[in-house]
Amino acid sequence: MSATVVGAPRALIADDEPRLASYLAEKLATAWPELQVAGIAANGAEALRLIEEHDPDILFLDIRMPGLTGLEVARRAAEGVHIVFVTAYDQYALEAFEHAAVDYLLKPVTDERLVETIRRLRERLKSPAASAELKSTLDALARVLPGLPGLAGSGADSPERLAWIRASVGNQVRLIAVDDVSYFQANDKYTSVFTADGEALIRTSLRELGDQLDPQRFWQIHRGTIVNVAHVAATTRDLGGRTLIKLKARPETLVVSRAFAHRFRQM
Repeated sequence: MSATVVGAPRALIADDEPRLASYLAEKLATAWPELQVAGIAANGAEALRLIEEHDPDILFLDIRMPGLTGLEVARRAAEGVHIVFVTAYDQYALEAFEHAAVDYLLKPVTDERLVETIRRLRERLKSPAASAELKSTLDALARVLPGLPGLAGSGADSPERLAWIRASVGNQVRLIAVDDVSYFQANDKYTSVFTADGEALIRTSLRELGDQLDPQRFWQIHRGTIVNVAHVAATTRDLGGRTLIKLKARPETLVVSRAFAHRFRQM
């Protein structure tokens, strides 16, 4: 935390991933040194306590948190506070943010997007947040963001799906968006993660990982392999009748075991 500066804007960060919260705080300290990060919350309930304690000007809220979601925290702290959602959502859902009374940072946070968010926040800090506009914005976001418990239109019983992963590449740890993964492959007690850029390793078994992935997008094709269907370029059959998968961004060919071949009959 930086030293307090009289009159400087105050912010809180709420994210149930401590490493990501610290990463964002470090990025903010570099890009916006006069901003005071007054606290970091690990869940929605703690965020509300810190909001009461510090009366922040800005909230950086992870949308998915245990207990209260980021949207629910924003509803309870909307009066005069400027909201930035930290989210793993992309594609159509993010269109809702573009025209909203809030901003967003997509995980993993990039320097370019953070600079733009800071620019917008500086402009908005010149005038109070419009409570009525913010409430209507939160209502609209609740309708378009699927799977958030406790919100209208969401599947309260839907399991939370993995949107990004931390993987080891040599001595480094990288944040990888799940959408960028071509396929996962069992590697002893670990799992290899293959993207267009190369291979990384995570300390999670393929079986555990499979329970966290969206089954509509990630298909098990072998006892040791799960493929991202969006990264499949084509399927063929060899002389033995096996189904083979050609990927869009990887050179290797994947073999589909007979137990899972029925998934590709329509292709």
